[in-house]
Amino acid sequence: MKIHLLLSLGILLTFAGCKKDDPEEPTGSSPTVDCPENSALDEIENRNFEMGFTTWPYDATVESVDNTYDFLSNNGSIYCEHLDNRIPWDALINDTSLPDAYVNDVQGRVNNAPVGLDFLLTVSILNNDRSDLIEDYAGNIPEYENLNDPEIAEAYTEHLTYLINQLNPDYLVMSLESNELLINSPEKWDSYKLLMAEVRSEINSQFPGLPISESMTLHNWFSPDIADPQSYIDEISNYVTNFDFTAVSFYPYFKGLSTESEFQTAFDFLHSQTSSPIAFVETAHLAENLEVENLNLSIASDECEQNDYLETLMLNAQEHDYEFIIWWAHRDFDALWETLPPETQDLAKIWRDTGLLDEDGNERPAIHTWSEMLQK
Repeated sequence: MKIHLLLSLGILLTFAGCKKDDPEEPTGSSPTVDCPENSALDEIENRNFEMGFTTWPYDATVESVDNTYDFLSNNGSIYCEHLDNRIPWDALINDTSLPDAYVNDVQGRVNNAPVGLDFLLTVSILNNDRSDLIEDYAGNIPEYENLNDPEIAEAYTEHLTYLINQLNPDYLVMSLESNELLINSPEKWDSYKLLMAEVRSEINSQFPGLPISESMTLHNWFSPDIADPQSYIDEISNYVTNFDFTAVSFYPYFKGLSTESEFQTAFDFLHSQTSSPIAFVETAHLAENLEVENLNLSIASDECEQNDYLETLMLNAQEHDYEFIIWWAHRDFDALWETLPPETQDLAKIWRDTGLLDEDGNERPAIHTWSEMLQK
């Protein structure tokens, strides 16, 4: 149910063709909190997984976008572009010109692409609620009898083909958090699987060397709040066998996980459900207490708990040969949050304080854990 918030990122990227040659990096200070260190990390000599961030900025400014891409270039071996906003359904189905906002958004990402990093492209066909198709730029979804109607499959294939040709990814996640659809709109699941099988076959044919997956939320794969959880778990575990790698979206605090042993329980579950290569395509953990009164949410956390999660993630990545891990936002986005429409602020706050830097660019303990592992 993760909402990716705004059209503003696409608007900002429209101006990214004028990107500065040497964008400034956030100036941070060393953390004032000392957290216990996991000695097992010290025993790792050569890291066997890639590390990176999404391009989600911390403010609604071109400078923030520039600084974010610069940070990604200097603090990772892979990065992720996350397209979870709109699909130009009308133009794709009716063979008309693509909307300028769509073309400019993609071109801005092309212009900002870091040099020398591997690249994960993640794309959503599902809306923010993961209950139906994502909207068009006009705010509509195409009419359909079943999700696997030919015009839907053809349009989404064309959408992915355009993005792949423009952005040239090393990995593709062709649908985000697909397992949420089985919870939110179970009656659409069978036609969804047929739709994605058709699209996947066509993309595999066009781009035979491109590893393809769909992401699953580990929190709701591991602990689904539904009437028959085992049948659901079995269905999702069977579905992921269709992919080149198991793509995971995981926010452990969504299920109240807060200790190393609780984190490990979720990882152990994951390893028991798949034998294919694993990649964490988006993940994060709170570094501050979360209070959202309107959503009746109160979750305690701190910088050391965030660091504990990152250490646990890295140890599992090393032991189980993950492909890569992508941390959602490198820096808290309080400034961006302030610009959001009031009706979206409560939901956006759930992810706001999960950066490895705080809202002022100050370093948290987890960024040092990250940096030390990146150098191995």
